[in-house]
Amino acid sequence: MDLLNTLVDKGLRRELPTRDEALAVLATSDDELLDVVAAAGKVRRQWFGRRVKLNYLVNLKSGLCPEDCSYCSQRLGSKAEILKYTWLKPDEAKKAAAAGVAGGAKRVCLVASGRGPTDRDVDRVSRTIEAIKEQHEGVEVCACLGLLSEGQADRLRSAGADAYNHNLNTSEGTYGDITTTHTYADRVDTVQQAQAAGLSACSGLIAGMGETDADLVDVVFSLRDLDPDSVPVNFLIPMEGTPLAKDWHLTPQRCLRILAMVRFVCPDVEVRLAGGREVHLRSMQPLALNLVNSIFLGDYLTSEGQSGQTDLDMIADAGFEVEGADTTTLPRHRAPAAGGCGSHEGGCAPCGDTAEAAPEPSGASAARTDLVAVRRRGAGTDLAPNA
Repeated sequence: MDLLNTLVDKGLRRELPTRDEALAVLATSDDELLDVVAAAGKVRRQWFGRRVKLNYLVNLKSGLCPEDCSYCSQRLGSKAEILKYTWLKPDEAKKAAAAGVAGGAKRVCLVASGRGPTDRDVDRVSRTIEAIKEQHEGVEVCACLGLLSEGQADRLRSAGADAYNHNLNTSEGTYGDITTTHTYADRVDTVQQAQAAGLSACSGLIAGMGETDADLVDVVFSLRDLDPDSVPVNFLIPMEGTPLAKDWHLTPQRCLRILAMVRFVCPDVEVRLAGGREVHLRSMQPLALNLVNSIFLGDYLTSEGQSGQTDLDMIADAGFEVEGADTTTLPRHRAPAAGGCGSHEGGCAPCGDTAEAAPEPSGASAARTDLVAVRRRGAGTDLAPNA
Protein backbone atom coordinates (compact mmCIF):
# COMPACT_ATOMS: atom_id res chain seq x y z
CA MET A 1 0.00 0.00 0.00
CA ASP A 2 1.32 3.44 -0.91
CA LEU A 3 -0.08 4.76 2.38
CA LEU A 4 1.96 2.32 4.46
CA ASN A 5 5.16 2.89 2.48
CA THR A 6 4.74 6.63 3.02
CA LEU A 7 4.13 6.19 6.74
CA VAL A 8 7.15 3.94 7.18
CA ASP A 9 9.39 6.44 5.38
CA LYS A 10 8.06 9.25 7.55
CA GLY A 11 8.43 7.22 10.74
CA LEU A 12 12.04 6.39 9.99
CA ARG A 13 12.68 10.12 9.50
CA ARG A 14 10.64 11.10 12.60
CA GLU A 15 8.32 13.08 10.35
CA LEU A 16 4.72 13.69 11.44
CA PRO A 17 2.07 12.07 9.21
CA THR A 18 -0.87 14.14 8.08
CA ARG A 19 -4.21 13.88 9.84
CA ASP A 20 -5.67 12.24 6.74
CA GLU A 21 -2.94 9.59 6.80
CA ALA A 22 -3.58 8.87 10.49
CA LEU A 23 -7.30 8.58 9.83
CA ALA A 24 -6.59 6.25 6.90
CA VAL A 25 -4.75 3.85 9.22
CA LEU A 26 -7.84 3.59 11.42
CA ALA A 27 -10.00 3.03 8.33
CA THR A 28 -7.99 0.08 6.96
CA SER A 29 -9.79 -3.24 6.62
CA ASP A 30 -9.19 -6.44 8.55
CA ASP A 31 -7.72 -7.92 5.35
CA GLU A 32 -5.03 -5.21 5.48
CA LEU A 33 -4.36 -5.53 9.22
CA LEU A 34 -1.19 -7.63 9.07
CA ASP A 35 0.27 -5.23 6.50
CA VAL A 36 -0.47 -2.34 8.87
CA VAL A 37 1.17 -4.14 11.80
CA ALA A 38 4.21 -5.05 9.71
CA ALA A 39 4.64 -1.45 8.54
CA ALA A 40 4.36 0.06 12.02
CA GLY A 41 6.63 -2.71 13.28
CA LYS A 42 9.44 -1.43 11.02
CA VAL A 43 9.19 1.96 12.71
CA ARG A 44 9.09 0.39 16.19
CA ARG A 45 12.20 -1.70 15.48
CA GLN A 46 14.09 1.26 14.02
CA TRP A 47 13.93 3.17 17.31
CA PHE A 48 13.52 0.42 19.93
CA GLY A 49 14.74 -2.84 18.41
CA ARG A 50 12.97 -5.82 19.96
CA ARG A 51 13.15 -4.54 23.53
CA VAL A 52 10.09 -4.40 25.80
CA LYS A 53 10.18 -2.19 28.88
CA LEU A 54 8.29 -3.48 31.92
CA ASN A 55 6.45 -1.12 34.28
CA TYR A 56 4.76 -1.95 37.58
CA LEU A 57 1.82 -0.14 39.19
CA VAL A 58 1.50 0.48 42.93
CA ASN A 59 -1.86 1.96 43.92
CA LEU A 60 -0.95 4.10 46.93
CA LYS A 61 -4.54 5.16 47.70
CA SER A 62 -7.54 3.39 46.21
CA GLY A 63 -11.08 4.64 45.68
CA LEU A 64 -13.08 7.53 47.12
CA CYS A 65 -12.06 10.07 44.47
CA PRO A 66 -14.04 13.35 44.29
CA GLU A 67 -13.69 13.59 40.49
CA ASP A 68 -16.40 12.26 38.15
CA CYS A 69 -14.34 10.68 35.31
CA SER A 70 -16.84 8.34 33.66
CA TYR A 71 -14.33 5.59 32.88
CA CYS A 72 -12.97 5.33 36.41
CA SER A 73 -13.91 2.73 39.01
CA GLN A 74 -12.63 5.07 41.75
CA ARG A 75 -14.80 8.02 40.67
CA LEU A 76 -17.31 9.98 42.69
CA GLY A 77 -20.46 7.87 42.90
CA SER A 78 -18.83 4.68 41.63
CA LYS A 79 -20.62 1.51 42.67
CA ALA A 80 -17.76 -0.71 41.54
CA GLU A 81 -16.82 -3.12 44.32
CA ILE A 82 -13.14 -2.27 44.26
CA LEU A 83 -10.59 -2.19 47.07
CA LYS A 84 -10.81 1.05 49.04
CA TYR A 85 -8.01 2.15 51.34
CA THR A 86 -6.16 5.28 52.36
CA TRP A 87 -2.45 5.99 51.84
CA LEU A 88 -0.03 3.08 52.05
CA LYS A 89 2.88 3.64 54.41
CA PRO A 90 6.28 4.01 52.70
CA ASP A 91 7.36 0.53 53.84
CA GLU A 92 4.15 -1.00 52.44
CA ALA A 93 4.64 0.74 49.11
CA LYS A 94 8.31 -0.25 49.05
CA LYS A 95 7.36 -3.89 49.58
CA ALA A 96 4.84 -3.73 46.73
CA ALA A 97 7.38 -2.06 44.44
CA ALA A 98 9.96 -4.73 45.26
CA ALA A 99 7.67 -7.42 43.86
CA GLY A 100 7.48 -5.62 40.52
CA VAL A 101 11.23 -5.02 40.36
CA ALA A 102 11.86 -8.70 41.15
CA GLY A 103 9.58 -9.57 38.22
CA GLY A 104 11.67 -7.50 35.83
CA ALA A 105 10.05 -4.06 36.04
CA LYS A 106 12.35 -1.19 35.18
CA ARG A 107 9.88 1.50 36.27
CA VAL A 108 7.58 1.66 39.30
CA CYS A 109 4.49 3.85 38.88
CA LEU A 110 3.11 5.28 42.14
CA VAL A 111 -0.54 6.19 41.68
CA ALA A 112 -3.06 7.79 44.04
CA SER A 113 -6.73 8.58 43.45
CA GLY A 114 -7.92 12.14 43.94
CA ARG A 115 -8.13 15.50 42.20
CA GLY A 116 -4.53 16.27 43.08
CA PRO A 117 -2.11 16.06 46.01
CA THR A 118 -1.97 18.38 48.98
CA ASP A 119 1.46 19.53 50.09
CA ARG A 120 1.24 16.95 52.87
CA ASP A 121 0.51 14.28 50.25
CA VAL A 122 3.59 15.35 48.29
CA ASP A 123 5.65 14.95 51.47
CA ARG A 124 4.18 11.50 51.98
CA VAL A 125 4.89 10.41 48.41
CA SER A 126 8.38 11.91 48.59
CA ARG A 127 9.19 9.68 51.56
CA THR A 128 7.89 6.70 49.59
CA ILE A 129 10.03 7.58 46.57
CA GLU A 130 13.09 7.91 48.79
CA ALA A 131 12.38 4.53 50.41
CA ILE A 132 12.07 2.81 47.02
CA LYS A 133 15.19 4.47 45.65
CA GLU A 134 17.15 3.48 48.73
CA GLN A 135 16.25 -0.17 48.17
CA HIS A 136 16.47 -0.12 44.35
CA GLU A 137 18.95 2.53 43.30
CA GLY A 138 18.55 2.09 39.55
CA VAL A 139 14.78 1.79 39.33
CA GLU A 140 12.79 4.59 37.68
CA VAL A 141 9.93 6.04 39.72
CA CYS A 142 6.95 7.70 38.06
CA ALA A 143 4.33 9.53 40.15
CA CYS A 144 0.69 9.83 39.10
CA LEU A 145 -1.15 11.92 41.68
CA GLY A 146 -3.58 14.03 39.65
CA LEU A 147 -3.49 17.77 39.02
CA LEU A 148 -0.36 19.48 40.34
CA SER A 149 -0.16 22.83 42.10
CA GLU A 150 2.72 25.23 41.66
CA GLY A 151 6.01 23.89 43.00
CA GLN A 152 4.83 20.32 43.60
CA ALA A 153 6.55 18.91 40.51
CA ASP A 154 9.85 20.42 41.69
CA ARG A 155 9.43 18.82 45.10
CA LEU A 156 8.76 15.40 43.58
CA ARG A 157 11.81 15.80 41.35
CA SER A 158 13.94 16.73 44.36
CA ALA A 159 12.69 13.60 46.17
CA GLY A 160 13.99 11.43 43.32
CA ALA A 161 11.00 11.04 41.01
CA ASP A 162 12.05 10.48 37.42
CA ALA A 163 8.71 10.94 35.68
CA TYR A 164 5.15 12.16 36.11
CA ASN A 165 2.07 10.65 34.49
CA HIS A 166 -1.06 12.58 33.65
CA ASN A 167 -3.11 11.37 30.68
CA LEU A 168 -5.12 13.55 28.31
CA ASN A 169 -7.43 10.52 27.92
CA THR A 170 -9.59 11.82 25.07
CA SER A 171 -9.85 14.71 22.62
CA GLU A 172 -10.36 18.26 23.81
CA GLY A 173 -13.67 18.42 21.92
CA THR A 174 -15.19 15.47 23.79
CA TYR A 175 -13.48 15.89 27.15
CA GLY A 176 -16.52 17.51 28.75
CA ASP A 177 -18.60 14.44 27.93
CA ILE A 178 -16.27 12.26 30.00
CA THR A 179 -15.42 14.52 32.96
CA THR A 180 -17.00 17.69 34.36
CA THR A 181 -15.06 18.28 37.58
CA HIS A 182 -11.90 19.46 35.82
CA THR A 183 -10.96 20.51 32.30
CA TYR A 184 -8.79 19.31 29.46
CA ALA A 185 -6.69 22.46 29.93
CA ASP A 186 -6.06 21.46 33.56
CA ARG A 187 -4.54 18.21 32.33
CA VAL A 188 -2.34 19.91 29.75
CA ASP A 189 -1.12 22.34 32.40
CA THR A 190 -0.08 19.53 34.75
CA VAL A 191 1.92 17.79 31.99
CA GLN A 192 3.68 21.05 31.22
CA GLN A 193 4.43 21.67 34.91
CA ALA A 194 6.08 18.25 35.12
CA GLN A 195 8.18 18.96 32.04
CA ALA A 196 9.20 22.38 33.37
CA ALA A 197 10.45 20.73 36.56
CA GLY A 198 12.66 18.36 34.58
CA LEU A 199 10.48 15.31 35.03
CA SER A 200 10.02 12.93 32.12
CA ALA A 201 6.42 13.43 30.98
CA CYS A 202 4.14 10.41 30.57
CA SER A 203 0.76 11.17 29.00
CA GLY A 204 -1.60 9.03 26.97
CA LEU A 205 -5.17 8.16 26.14
CA ILE A 206 -8.07 5.80 26.74
CA ALA A 207 -9.74 4.28 23.68
CA GLY A 208 -13.16 2.65 23.65
CA MET A 209 -15.26 5.38 25.25
CA GLY A 210 -17.48 5.96 22.19
CA GLU A 211 -15.03 8.32 20.49
CA THR A 212 -14.82 8.75 16.72
CA ASP A 213 -11.73 8.15 14.61
CA ALA A 214 -11.33 11.94 14.43
CA ASP A 215 -11.32 12.13 18.24
CA LEU A 216 -8.57 9.52 18.44
CA VAL A 217 -6.45 11.37 15.91
CA ASP A 218 -7.10 14.66 17.73
CA VAL A 219 -5.84 13.38 21.08
CA VAL A 220 -2.80 11.63 19.59
CA PHE A 221 -1.80 14.75 17.65
CA SER A 222 -2.28 16.80 20.84
CA LEU A 223 0.01 14.38 22.64
CA ARG A 224 2.57 14.71 19.86
CA ASP A 225 2.45 18.50 20.35
CA LEU A 226 3.00 18.07 24.12
CA ASP A 227 5.92 15.74 23.31
CA PRO A 228 5.85 13.39 26.32
CA ASP A 229 8.57 10.74 26.50
CA SER A 230 6.00 8.01 27.15
CA VAL A 231 2.51 7.55 25.69
CA PRO A 232 0.41 4.88 27.44
CA VAL A 233 -2.49 3.60 25.36
CA ASN A 234 -5.30 2.31 27.57
CA PHE A 235 -8.36 0.44 26.35
CA LEU A 236 -11.45 1.07 28.43
CA ILE A 237 -12.13 -1.59 31.06
CA PRO A 238 -15.91 -1.38 31.39
CA MET A 239 -16.19 -1.89 35.14
CA GLU A 240 -19.60 -2.69 36.58
CA GLY A 241 -20.80 0.24 38.68
CA THR A 242 -19.41 2.95 36.38
CA PRO A 243 -21.25 4.99 33.72
CA LEU A 244 -19.35 3.27 30.89
CA ALA A 245 -19.92 -0.28 32.12
CA LYS A 246 -21.89 -1.17 28.98
CA ASP A 247 -19.42 0.39 26.50
CA TRP A 248 -17.89 -2.54 24.65
CA HIS A 249 -16.90 -0.89 21.37
CA LEU A 250 -13.50 -2.47 20.77
CA THR A 251 -12.32 -5.50 18.84
CA PRO A 252 -8.76 -6.86 18.84
CA GLN A 253 -8.39 -5.62 15.25
CA ARG A 254 -9.47 -2.09 16.16
CA CYS A 255 -7.05 -2.03 19.08
CA LEU A 256 -4.17 -2.99 16.80
CA ARG A 257 -5.08 -0.28 14.30
CA ILE A 258 -5.16 2.30 17.11
CA LEU A 259 -1.73 1.20 18.36
CA ALA A 260 -0.33 1.34 14.83
CA MET A 261 -1.67 4.86 14.33
CA VAL A 262 -0.09 5.98 17.62
CA ARG A 263 3.25 4.48 16.58
CA PHE A 264 3.20 6.29 13.23
CA VAL A 265 2.39 9.62 14.91
CA CYS A 266 4.87 9.05 17.77
CA PRO A 267 7.61 6.97 16.11
CA ASP A 268 10.46 7.56 18.58
CA VAL A 269 8.42 7.74 21.79
CA GLU A 270 7.89 4.98 24.35
CA VAL A 271 4.44 3.69 23.40
CA ARG A 272 3.07 1.63 26.28
CA LEU A 273 0.32 -0.97 25.97
CA ALA A 274 -1.53 -0.25 29.19
CA GLY A 275 -4.85 -1.03 30.89
CA GLY A 276 -7.36 -3.24 29.09
CA ARG A 277 -4.98 -5.16 26.83
CA GLU A 278 -5.98 -8.54 28.23
CA VAL A 279 -9.68 -7.66 27.99
CA HIS A 280 -9.73 -6.41 24.40
CA LEU A 281 -6.69 -7.86 22.61
CA ARG A 282 -6.94 -11.25 24.31
CA SER A 283 -5.06 -13.87 22.25
CA MET A 284 -3.75 -11.16 19.91
CA GLN A 285 -1.65 -9.45 22.60
CA PRO A 286 1.65 -10.82 21.23
CA LEU A 287 0.96 -9.16 17.86
CA ALA A 288 0.76 -5.80 19.64
CA LEU A 289 4.39 -6.14 20.75
CA ASN A 290 5.31 -5.31 17.15
CA LEU A 291 3.75 -1.87 17.74
CA VAL A 292 4.54 -0.97 21.35
CA ASN A 293 7.80 -1.13 23.26
CA SER A 294 6.45 -1.03 26.81
CA ILE A 295 3.79 -2.79 28.90
CA PHE A 296 2.61 -3.03 32.50
CA LEU A 297 3.56 -6.18 34.35
CA GLY A 298 0.83 -8.03 36.25
CA ASP A 299 -2.17 -6.23 37.78
CA TYR A 300 -3.53 -2.72 37.30
CA LEU A 301 -4.91 -0.27 39.84
CA THR A 302 -8.29 -1.81 40.59
CA SER A 303 -8.47 -4.72 38.14
CA GLU A 304 -6.41 -7.84 37.64
CA GLY A 305 -4.11 -8.41 34.68
CA GLN A 306 -2.68 -11.70 33.52
CA SER A 307 0.08 -13.20 35.65
CA GLY A 308 3.50 -11.64 35.54
CA GLN A 309 5.03 -14.91 34.37
CA THR A 310 2.51 -15.08 31.53
CA ASP A 311 3.63 -11.60 30.47
CA LEU A 312 7.28 -12.70 30.47
CA ASP A 313 6.47 -15.88 28.53
CA MET A 314 4.48 -13.88 25.98
CA ILE A 315 7.41 -11.53 25.37
CA ALA A 316 9.87 -14.40 24.93
CA ASP A 317 7.56 -16.50 22.76
CA ALA A 318 6.93 -13.55 20.43
CA GLY A 319 10.68 -13.15 19.89
CA PHE A 320 11.15 -10.02 22.00
CA GLU A 321 13.35 -9.40 25.04
CA VAL A 322 12.83 -7.62 28.35
CA GLU A 323 14.69 -4.32 28.47
CA GLY A 324 17.45 -4.36 31.07
CA ALA A 325 17.90 -1.79 33.82
CA ASP A 326 21.19 -0.65 32.27
CA THR A 327 19.65 -0.04 28.83
CA THR A 328 18.52 3.40 27.71
CA THR A 329 14.87 3.27 26.65
CA LEU A 330 14.63 6.27 24.37
CA PRO A 331 16.71 6.92 21.25
CA ARG A 332 19.85 9.01 21.70
CA HIS A 333 18.42 12.06 19.94
CA ARG A 334 15.76 12.44 22.66
CA ALA A 335 18.37 12.58 25.44
CA PRO A 336 18.57 16.40 25.76
CA ALA A 337 14.94 16.41 26.97
CA ALA A 338 15.91 14.10 29.80
CA GLY A 339 16.52 15.77 33.13
CA GLY A 340 18.03 12.67 34.64
CA CYS A 341 15.38 10.03 33.98
CA GLY A 342 16.71 6.51 33.53
CA SER A 343 14.63 6.28 30.37
CA HIS A 344 17.09 8.57 28.62
CA GLU A 345 20.69 8.68 27.56
CA GLY A 346 22.85 9.63 30.33
CA GLY A 347 3.54 5.75 30.91
CA CYS A 348 1.29 5.71 33.83
CA ALA A 349 -2.03 4.79 33.92
CA PRO A 350 -5.25 6.67 34.35
CA CYS A 351 -6.52 7.29 37.85
CA GLY A 352 -8.97 4.42 37.44
CA ASP A 353 -8.63 1.37 35.34
CA THR A 354 -8.88 2.47 32.87
CA ALA A 355 -19.34 14.92 21.10
CA GLU A 356 -20.79 12.56 18.54
CA ALA A 357 -20.69 8.98 19.60
CA ALA A 358 -18.90 6.58 17.29
CA PRO A 359 -20.96 3.83 15.66
CA GLU A 360 -20.16 0.40 17.00
CA PRO A 361 -17.71 -1.24 14.58
CA SER A 362 -18.73 -4.33 12.71
CA GLY A 363 -18.09 -7.39 14.83
CA ALA A 364 -17.69 -5.38 18.04
CA SER A 365 -17.39 -7.37 21.22
CA ALA A 366 -20.48 -8.10 23.23
CA ALA A 367 -20.14 -7.38 26.94
CA ARG A 368 -17.62 -9.82 28.38
CA THR A 369 -17.80 -9.28 32.12
CA ASP A 370 -16.03 -12.62 32.56
CA LEU A 371 -12.87 -10.89 31.34
CA VAL A 372 -12.92 -8.18 34.02
CA ALA A 373 -11.78 -9.16 37.51
CA VAL A 374 -11.51 -6.70 40.40
CA ARG A 375 -8.07 -6.69 42.01
CA ARG A 376 -8.11 -8.42 45.41
CA ARG A 377 -4.36 -8.92 45.92
CA GLY A 378 -1.20 -6.87 46.22
CA ALA A 379 -1.14 -3.28 47.52
CA GLY A 380 -3.72 -2.63 50.21
CA THR A 381 -4.27 -6.35 50.95
CA ASP A 382 -2.54 -9.14 52.86
CA LEU A 383 -2.14 -11.22 49.69
CA ALA A 384 0.99 -11.45 47.57
CA PRO A 385 1.03 -9.19 44.49
CA ASN A 386 0.84 -10.53 40.96
CA ALA A 387 4.31 -9.94 39.50
